[in-house]
Amino acid sequence: MPDVLERPTMLPDLSDAEETERTGEHLVIVFNNDYNTFDEVIHILQKATGCSREEAEMETWEIDALGKSVVHHADREECERVAAIIATIGIRVAVEPV
Repeated sequence: MPDVLERPTMLPDLSDAEETERTGEHLVIVFNNDYNTFDEVIHILQKATGCSREEAEMETWEIDALGKSVVHHADREECERVAAIIATIGIRVAVEPV
């Protein structure tokens, strides 16, 4: 006789999701496109996040090679500010909770 899976009687603990929303931990994700040059993306990442050129170069490589990269981690307000600056060059950017 095949094993029968029983429905769990307890709901999963969603306290981590609630904690993320309360603490405001968010990510800024930048997506690849065919329009911006490496130098444009490197420059805007440095301007928006205050990162080093080396970090901006690594993130730009990830954007190009993998299609996207997480470029910043902070509270929601800070991530929205960073995303708005990055978006000024026409590149797609998203802010998502951790």
